[in-house]
Amino acid sequence: MILREIYARSILSKSQVFDYAVNSYVGCQHGCVYCYARFMKRFTGHKEPWGEFVDVKINAPALLKHEIDKMPPGRVWVSGVCDPYQPLETAYELTRKCLEILIQYGWPITVQTKSPLVLRDIDLFKKSDKIEVGLSVTSADDEIRKLFEPGAPSIKERIKALEELHLAGIRTYAMIAPMLPGAEELAAQLSGKVDYVLVDRMNYHYSDWVYRKYHLEEAMSYDFFFSKGKKLASAFAKQGIECRVLF
Repeated sequence: MILREIYARSILSKSQVFDYAVNSYVGCQHGCVYCYARFMKRFTGHKEPWGEFVDVKINAPALLKHEIDKMPPGRVWVSGVCDPYQPLETAYELTRKCLEILIQYGWPITVQTKSPLVLRDIDLFKKSDKIEVGLSVTSADDEIRKLFEPGAPSIKERIKALEELHLAGIRTYAMIAPMLPGAEELAAQLSGKVDYVLVDRMNYHYSDWVYRKYHLEEAMSYDFFFSKGKKLASAFAKQGIECRVLF
């Protein structure tokens, strides 16, 4: 892992998903093969393989405190192009420091991660009723997870984290994106642990080599996504959980 400490020029950026995004890191240690954030390499000049570098924006909290006074309030996505709770966050605590500022200003926040490290900040989440916390859970099969998300925590750890967050009274969601083989078993496992679920399909551009190598072509076809998406939505509806299919 190539680690660099850098000084960013800005931190509170416009987002196509929410009003803003805050990314305290460039790159991600999880190294998921399908990650759309790989496109960042075109702008950052990194030559290293995705998952083998992280730039740490060590001035992120100071920047946020400076910029937040100048921007109209809006929902902030933490994070858009990196995992805010990747392992480096244990040492740097940039995500936590930025959350403290956003909560102080009363801004609504959507957290998205694959890491149970998010449980560290339950005390912060409880300070605001404008926060929702989601974990990406792409399959119930951890062997499939290892193919596509080699550096990410196990599925069991993520579901357990959702349960603890939900029991703490925090609004939670699961992001089944991309929906991988084995996702059909998630409805029962997530019951009572989330307020809603989002489902999306695979980004083939970065991950086609994986499903070809492991002979998953038929399982990852458009027909697979379409049919499984409908079945998942129905399964979650039976559990009384709102499910939004995004394709």
